[in-house]
Amino acid sequence: MVDPGRGLGLGQPTVASEPDPESDPADWKHGRPGELLDVASETDPESDSAAPSPVEPTPGRFVPSLIEVILCSGFPTQLVLSALLAAAGLAVLTPAGEPTLRYIVTVTLLDVVVVVALVTTFLHARDETVRDLVLGARPPAREAALGVLITPPVVVGAVAGLLLIAWLAPGLRNVPDNPFGAMLDTPGSALLFALVVVLAGGLREELQRAFILRRFDQHLGGGWLGLVVFSIAFGLGHSVQGWDTVIVTGALGALWGALYLTRGSAVAAMVSHTGFNLTQIALAMLGTQA
Repeated sequence: MVDPGRGLGLGQPTVASEPDPESDPADWKHGRPGELLDVASETDPESDSAAPSPVEPTPGRFVPSLIEVILCSGFPTQLVLSALLAAAGLAVLTPAGEPTLRYIVTVTLLDVVVVVALVTTFLHARDETVRDLVLGARPPAREAALGVLITPPVVVGAVAGLLLIAWLAPGLRNVPDNPFGAMLDTPGSALLFALVVVLAGGLREELQRAFILRRFDQHLGGGWLGLVVFSIAFGLGHSVQGWDTVIVTGALGALWGALYLTRGSAVAAMVSHTGFNLTQIALAMLGTQA
């Protein structure tokens, strides 16, 4: 969902140091010594209420964490939901071979519910909460303002990236017309699609990203490794829009993921992702009217 000409598709942490054995474990990022949160001192009235609950790493959690990551990645859930909807008789493709708006809306909204339920269940199973995962230790209003602030340069950077790819490697633009652009032919469909991208992009995908990066950080080799892996998967999930879009969306996913890792809060990424998607819908609508 990055090419306005083709429609739409779907702070810093404290330097690590050896912890004081007598320090409060609540100051440890995800309960891991040596990764202290950038939280305010006791003179900051917001720090105590915003600090996440500690999560002690437990041996033998590699395989369960890997299973959780795979299940919450969106790929298995969408495959199962697509098969169920097809079996129920819902038309998946138009006569022209494009996905139908009803199918896209239905499978996407159902996947939002399933993924949010899975993430919530897996968090609660380890005495973690969605609130701690999403909000971290930072004031939500300040993080939301940051998300609004970075959205315009993110949009400009995505468009510039597509133009650069078209100049350097035009063969990567293997899908001339974004298949989702045809779904924005009426104001009603555009509004419906806007609802979908807000819930699917701003909510589900950033919740997924935060959860997956946390599990990598805790048990699967580190958050930055998780960022690389999930950014590649995030980009490939947009392959129906072309390889140029795969590259740009992968870079966007890396940006939003890095924002989460460095700030410990998903709010800025959620707001930025939502603003980016809505901007792309607006630009696509302007393009169809021109």
